Amino acid sequence: MSSTTADRVAIFTESVIREMTRLAALYDGINLAQGYPDFPAPDAIKEAAIQAIRDDHNQYSITWGTKVLRTAVSEKVRSYNRISADPETGVTICCGATEAMIAALLAIINPGDEVIIFEPFYENYGPDSIISGAVRRYITLQEPNWEFDRDELARLFNTKTKAIIINTPNNPTGKVFTREELEFIAGLCQRWDVIAVTDEIYEHILYDGTEHVSIGSLDGMQDRTITISGLSKTFSVTGWRLGYTVACPRLTDALRKAHDFLTVNAPTPLQVAGVAALHLGPDYYARLAADYRARRDYLLDVLSSVGFECFTPRGAYYTMTDISAFGYADDTEFAQYLVKDVGIAAVPGSSFYREAHLGRDRLRFAFCKKQSTLTEAAARLSRLRS
Repeated sequence: MSSTTADRVAIFTESVIREMTRLAALYDGINLAQGYPDFPAPDAIKEAAIQAIRDDHNQYSITWGTKVLRTAVSEKVRSYNRISADPETGVTICCGATEAMIAALLAIINPGDEVIIFEPFYENYGPDSIISGAVRRYITLQEPNWEFDRDELARLFNTKTKAIIINTPNNPTGKVFTREELEFIAGLCQRWDVIAVTDEIYEHILYDGTEHVSIGSLDGMQDRTITISGLSKTFSVTGWRLGYTVACPRLTDALRKAHDFLTVNAPTPLQVAGVAALHLGPDYYARLAADYRARRDYLLDVLSSVGFECFTPRGAYYTMTDISAFGYADDTEFAQYLVKDVGIAAVPGSSFYREAHLGRDRLRFAFCKKQSTLTEAAARLSRLRS
C-alpha cells in the first residue's frame, strides 16, 4: 500500500524550538529557547489595536495589506533601509516574516532550482525550500566570528542557482553581515542572475556600533532582492503575525499571488495598529537596542560564570554557546537535562545545521526576557557550578 501522506513532509519533525517551549511548560522551566519577549508591547500600539477593533476594522483587508500600512512600510524602508518601494506595487503585508519567506520562495522557485543557505540557519528555511521544490546548497559560517569563505560561496553559484537566503542580523548566531560581505554576495547574484531573499526581522536590534545594511539597497540589487521584515521582534508583538516584503513590481506581483492563496490577508485591525508602531520614532529604536544590550551582557556574564563559552552576538537577541566543558554526549542530551533538572530551556545547536554533528556541542539561548526572568534563570543556572 502506498503512503497516504506527501513525501515532502516525510522528513519534517516538530520544530525543535517549539518543542523546547513545550518542554519548558511541562517541567515549569524558564523558556530561554523560543525568541519571544515576556514583557509587554508598547502601550501606544496596544491602544491602537484596541481602537482599530472598536472602529470596526474587522473584515478582510485588501489581500496584500491595508494601504495605510503599506504606505508606512514604504516610508520606513526608504528612510532606514535605503530602499525605494511604491506601496502600490512593491510592498506586501504577510502573516509574519515566516509566511513572507515561504511566499517568496513559492513565487520564484521552480522544482530543481538551487537555493543557497548559510548555516547555522533559522530552522524554517530548510522546510520552506523543500516545500517550494528547491535543491538546497549550504555554506557554513565559521566560528568565532561567523565569517564565510568567499571562494567556497562563489563555487556554489551556477546556472541552476535561483536564490540565496540571507538572514541579517542572524538567528541563531547574532552575526550581522557587513557591507563588504553583502557587496561580494551582490556581485555573485548579478553575475549569475540570482535573487537575494533577505530576512531582516532583527534589523533594529544591534550592538557595539554595528551597522545594518540591506542588500536590496546596493547598486544593481533593486530588481533582484526580496527584503523581508516585520513588527514581531522590534515591537514585542510576535503573536500579531505582521510581516512584510519589499521587492520590485515583477517579484512583488508573483509573491502576492502565492500570498493570496496561502493566507488571504494578515489580521486587519493589527495592520491598522502597525502604522502606530512604525511611527514611534528613533528614540524608541535607540532604547530598544540599549535595553537588549543590557540583557545580552547580563546573560553572557551568567552563562560564562557557570562554564559556557559564549559567542557574543552583534545583533538579534540570541547567543550561541559551546557546551563541551560539561561533558555530555551531545547537545540534545544536555538540553534535555537542562530543562528537566535545572529548569532552563535552550535550543540544541544541531537543529540549526544540516548535519547534526556540526552543532553537537552548541546550545542557543534567547535573552529577550524581563530582568526578573533573567535573574531567576541565573539562580537556576548557578546549580551547574556544582
